[in-house]
Amino acid sequence: MTVGARTQISPYAAFDRSSWRALAAGSTLPLDEAGLRALASLGDRIDLDEVATVYLPLARLLDLHVTASRRLWAAQTSFLGDSTEKVPYVIAVAGSVAVGKSTTARLLQRLLAAAPGSPRVDLVTTDGFLLSNAALDARGLLGRKGFPESYDRRALVRFLADVKSGREEVFAPVYDHSSYDIVPGARQTVDHPDILVVEGLNVLQAGSRADGTVPEVFLSDFFDFSVYVDAAEHDIQQWYVDRFLSLRRTAFADSSAYFHRFAGLTDEQARDTALGIWNVVNGPNLRSNIAPTRSRARLVLQKSADHSVRRVLLRKL
Repeated sequence: MTVGARTQISPYAAFDRSSWRALAAGSTLPLDEAGLRALASLGDRIDLDEVATVYLPLARLLDLHVTASRRLWAAQTSFLGDSTEKVPYVIAVAGSVAVGKSTTARLLQRLLAAAPGSPRVDLVTTDGFLLSNAALDARGLLGRKGFPESYDRRALVRFLADVKSGREEVFAPVYDHSSYDIVPGARQTVDHPDILVVEGLNVLQAGSRADGTVPEVFLSDFFDFSVYVDAAEHDIQQWYVDRFLSLRRTAFADSSAYFHRFAGLTDEQARDTALGIWNVVNGPNLRSNIAPTRSRARLVLQKSADHSVRRVLLRKL
């Protein structure tokens, strides 16, 4: 890009939709409409054409990186005379609430598992590492759920350290969105997959802890590749409000749901409530903690107001 007589330098190479889609020309999409509906999050408007345009080329790029990692491991093993088993390739997916990172993570899991050799791909969300509601309430943090200090970050680092150490069975806590809390005693087993996708709000953060100390190890130290799902804040806010209105008619209608009290709100009341939550919690978290990590990602998906990805930024090698 040229501005006047100067050329703007960027660490990223930029691709528009057509040039990015061309990277997967001739590839078969291992997904149909029913499969896509099962993967897409509520409110995330996506179709098979969008998957073929954006996510299939991304999966092919990631497969190249995974394959190159295996080759490097094999060469290093031969050079060192070491028979250590290869550890999982870890991909991070970051972004705001309601931006579509969960759909992105699930699509990548599905598409990568369909790559040659049928690699085993696990997906873990960092929601499971949130402190329980009781613990958050005791610390006065229930209203800051999703902020970095609301997670058991030491446990999350230990989990990833164990995965990248090659431990056979590693366990992650389980979060239930209906009860809005950790499921007591439940855990997800990660047993040495070929690829692990880790999805969460603050996975790329490199700041200090709540007590002011700086950790010696960051989550990103364990990532082989990272994706940030990006959009303008006013668009994400609108998606959050739209999703809240949809949840009021679906998940919130369950009398056992944590947010059941919102089910009877009128449209105007629900919109005002959603905007209030955004302005107090999700907006400040995005601006202070999530968006500043965008530049740490290897690849950025920039979305338009209709949820379609308009541009892809890939960090240069």
